[in-house]
Amino acid sequence: QVQLVESGGGLVQPGGSLRLSCAASNSFFSTYDMGWYRQAPGKQRELVATITSGGTTNYADSVKGRFAISRVNAKNTVNLQMNSLKPEDTAVYYCKAVGGLRTYWGQGTQVTVSS
Repeated sequence: QVQLVESGGGLVQPGGSLRLSCAASNSFFSTYDMGWYRQAPGKQRELVATITSGGTTNYADSVKGRFAISRVNAKNTVNLQMNSLKPEDTAVYYCKAVGGLRTYWGQGTQVTVSS
């Protein structure tokens, strides 16, 4: 069983930055593929960025060049640095872990981009 706890969300003005973090409870964190997803009101949950256990990253076209995903295995943490934020980035952001043939989700953290 893996528990994921997201932090770092909040209200930011357009053009601003936020850094999200996801802390995992499992000591096998380094073997998990990790990802960030988001869900805006009235929309389906969508992929934002993923990072494999080997460090390979993938991004949604809408965030390429603005967001960066990283992981610190020694701290069981995956981060999402979000720059040049836009109002359309407003959503609840979820952390996802895949490993051991199972998928785990965090509870989500709200990101609101508004002036």
